[in-house]
This record gives sequence, structure tokens and C-alpha cells, in this order.
Amino acid sequence: MKLSQFRFDLPLNLIAQHPTKKREESRMMVIDRKTGNIENRTFRDIMDYFDDKDV
Repeated sequence: MKLSQFRFDLPLNLIAQHPTKKREESRMMVIDRKTGNIENRTFRDIMDYFDDKDV
């Protein structure tokens, strides 16, 4: 994996200047490794990506 793979254009208006008042409302991008499908979710959904045996 090369660092250059992580370079992409991001509009300045999408870069947070301060944290959200409610942390669970923070935005989260999720990539399915098998399909490459990209989803935009909120941090409150983070537990959807853990199994009972994780951590």
C-alpha cells in the first residue's frame, strides 16, 4: 500500500473546523472491503461493525 493511494480532493466545506456538539452525530465513511461499496454513516452506527466477540 502506498501513501499516494490516500490522496484525494476534498471540498473545504466538508472539512470539520470543530467537533459536533453531540459526538454520536459525527459523520463516518464506511468501505466494504469485499465489494468496495462506500456508505456515509454517523458514529452512532459504529457498533453495527463489531461482533459480540470483538474487544
